[in-house]
Amino acid sequence: MNRSACITTLAIAAMLLLFCPFSTGLSAQVATLPPRPTHQRSLDNIGLANSHKQQWEIGMTIKSPGVLTGVSGTITMPLDWPEQKVTIIKQEVPAGIKVQSRIIGGDVKQMLITIARVNPTQELRISFTVEVERWSITAPQRTHELKIPAVVAPELRKYMGVSPAIETTNPLIVKASTGIGADADNDWQHVEMIYNWVRKNIRYEFDKELQGALTALRSGKGDCEELTSLFIAICRNHGVPARSVWIPGHCYPEFYLVDRRGNGYWFPAQIAGTRSFGSMPERRPVLQKGDNFRIPGSPRPQRYVAETFKALRYSQTPTVQFFRRQITTPAGNSDDPFAPVLK
Repeated sequence: MNRSACITTLAIAAMLLLFCPFSTGLSAQVATLPPRPTHQRSLDNIGLANSHKQQWEIGMTIKSPGVLTGVSGTITMPLDWPEQKVTIIKQEVPAGIKVQSRIIGGDVKQMLITIARVNPTQELRISFTVEVERWSITAPQRTHELKIPAVVAPELRKYMGVSPAIETTNPLIVKASTGIGADADNDWQHVEMIYNWVRKNIRYEFDKELQGALTALRSGKGDCEELTSLFIAICRNHGVPARSVWIPGHCYPEFYLVDRRGNGYWFPAQIAGTRSFGSMPERRPVLQKGDNFRIPGSPRPQRYVAETFKALRYSQTPTVQFFRRQITTPAGNSDDPFAPVLK
């Protein structure tokens, strides 16, 4: 999914946050890093192949014609996953700027930026260069042994209910979920039948605005976000934990099954585009996983953890822009959309 106006949109969103000159800003403390989500690997159930390295520069710029005080912001960074290793190889942080990091719910890494004062005509650039090593995921061999978990562990419950734009319990979605996979030979095939049903009944059509699972079901069309959302909603109605995976310009779902020993595994599915169930040849870095984030200081769950900017006081409106730029790429195209979701 290509969001050509993403950078502009984020800049505007950041500007809107500024129109609260007495905002309390980021008041939450940096949280202790929680345990990473359960995701075990074995040769029987998940494999990694074809390592691919690339470098990305991620950051923000601030240009202020007047004085800014009490400035705070957040920058979202990619995180290590079984199929991905992330290393910060360079960072540019001007003197006087404080940077801390936190991980939200085990799924998203944020850099917390604090600036006491920005002087008139001052321009600040904060950036982090990361090397991302991404592996393709190969499909498991012993799929007949994989089961829908009989009991959902506490850390997986956030992947079972309603999320923003994933209206799992809506009566229309519940009704549509009924009967799918009833004649499956095993639980892997059961989930694959959900995958096939969504791909058959929802026609791919790009939309600039987020529509969500329910609208996709009603209209019979949607892009990768809508197809992903509906697949996740139906999986959850069948007792299968499922979540969104966000990469630059695109998203896809993962679903969770357990082996005969009770070990759990996340498996990807390319719901929009070329068929790929249980495997993922994707090279683009994973930005975030999940679709129901609880952000410190925010009263509502978020579908995607976007960048933020606030200033307690300002004399003139600054220009703020977030960027995510691929530095190395085999295709020779150095720019990629900032985020896959800001519809």
